[in-house]
Amino acid sequence: MARKNLIGITDDTAGNDAEAALERLATGRPIAGLSVGARPASAVGGITRSLSNITQKVERAQELERQLAEGLTIVDLDPALIDASFIVDRLEIGADAQSALAEQIREHGQQVPILVRPHPETDGRYQVAYGHRRLAAARTLGGKVRAVVRDLSDEQLVVSQGQENNTRTDLSFIERSLFATRLEDRGFSREIIMSSLGVDKAALSKMISVVRRLPTSLIEAIGPAPSVGRRRWFDLAELLAEAGKGEAADVFVKDKQFQAAGSDQRFDALCAFLSTSRTRARAVAWVAPDDTTPVRIRETDGETTLSFNRKKAPGFADFVRQRLKSLYLEYQEETGD
Repeated sequence: MARKNLIGITDDTAGNDAEAALERLATGRPIAGLSVGARPASAVGGITRSLSNITQKVERAQELERQLAEGLTIVDLDPALIDASFIVDRLEIGADAQSALAEQIREHGQQVPILVRPHPETDGRYQVAYGHRRLAAARTLGGKVRAVVRDLSDEQLVVSQGQENNTRTDLSFIERSLFATRLEDRGFSREIIMSSLGVDKAALSKMISVVRRLPTSLIEAIGPAPSVGRRRWFDLAELLAEAGKGEAADVFVKDKQFQAAGSDQRFDALCAFLSTSRTRARAVAWVAPDDTTPVRIRETDGETTLSFNRKKAPGFADFVRQRLKSLYLEYQEETGD
């Protein structure tokens, strides 16, 4: 169906509007866009005003047609023909929230269309800029998805994607930070990223900084943590910077009980675990045969540290250092390593 027919525009629209206007004028029925008031003082004046409003209506129709030509029309698309954006902006979608959205669309229809572009690499397919959850709901329901199709560059797509999510305020701090970092990794300028997320240079630097200090696999294991802000993510990065904590965290997040918890709870549990590990890492004094304590031993999950007290045993540190080679060879002989 031609786009003109979608909005009721035909080649005879202006003529039909003129006839309808004259008929409404004769019967006293108002023309669209005109307020109902006193009848015109003369037939000529009334017809002049009526034709002026007809012209305005035609102009409005032409403007709508122009918007349609720019890709602002809403169409029904098969979800199977739509691929995800090349930049992932969500860490996970809660099953309950997604189910509720699908049920809402089932009852009331899809009120807000998604935005897609023709796929830049595959003819006949599309790539979504925003509306991933609505697209997933349409797939669940087995119907078509309402979409606006526009020709978008990569920069326009990520700006649209980021601004939509920023407007809806449903992405957490770490999701937005990870989105920003992925954009930078793909070569987008910080100006584009700032426009996409609606943040200034300082805020963007902090967002990218915290992601650079954390393993992506660990962020993904925790999830969006919607209640956790920037400060606490930086605190987690500080904990992980301690020797051996990264390896311990990798093991901890693989636990089934951890994975079954909610995202906020996963974040809290990991922080509590790492903080407890810090307490266990307190130094313990080594008691020598003469009942002095010239050495303190600190153990973490990843290393053991010896601290020598120079007052209690002057020169003992140098003595041990000079014999490290022989001690290591003796260790290898006994352990077979």
